[in-house]
Amino acid sequence: MITKFDTRKFNKDMKNMMDYSIGFLDGVQLGKQDLLKNLGLQTVELLKGYIDSNARVNPSILHHVYEWNKTGSPSGRLYDIVYTVSNLGLSFNSSFRQSKTIQNGSREPFYDKARIMEEGIPVTIAPKQSQALRFTDNGEEVFTKTPVTVLNPGGQAEGQFEQVFDNFFNKYFTQAFLRTSGIAAYLENPVAYKKNLSKGKRLGKSAGTSTGYKWIANAGVNKIG
Repeated sequence: MITKFDTRKFNKDMKNMMDYSIGFLDGVQLGKQDLLKNLGLQTVELLKGYIDSNARVNPSILHHVYEWNKTGSPSGRLYDIVYTVSNLGLSFNSSFRQSKTIQNGSREPFYDKARIMEEGIPVTIAPKQSQALRFTDNGEEVFTKTPVTVLNPGGQAEGQFEQVFDNFFNKYFTQAFLRTSGIAAYLENPVAYKKNLSKGKRLGKSAGTSTGYKWIANAGVNKIG
């Protein structure tokens, strides 16, 4: 009995499968930028919510990055967070806004409030329009004609914004969020590659590129919430 084997078809199928695999990797590389942009945008919102929650639970350590009497409120934030996508990956940076509200007993906003309190920068207060300063110290009303230097205007707040920011990425984001959101499991199991094998066998690299791009670009979609 003689069995004929179509070597030309076999070779074509094998070449297409190899090209499909190469194309898949190329597509993943192309789609990685879209994944990082999507992940960055959503992570910024998640991080802001994380900071707000910490501020509401412990206002004494984060009151300085909000307008007066709005600690933990999104409308009172004195911080901005932006993300950057580069060849090195995804990075996040924060900056502080100027306060616009006036604390009781003052006549103008505390300039650079968030940064000064976060960094623990001493502040010297001197009378401008009146002959004496009036303020409360340990519940007692104080009047003085000489400038007053506050060595640590932030109190417990010094360095706390940076600590909460770091905790988010070092603990919550890496140890909990990527797992509970399903993103880690999604990336560890490229189901799309397997599902499109037959298509790759027919079309080769083009099918692989399309599959890889869609798979990686959609990795973060609807996974954050």
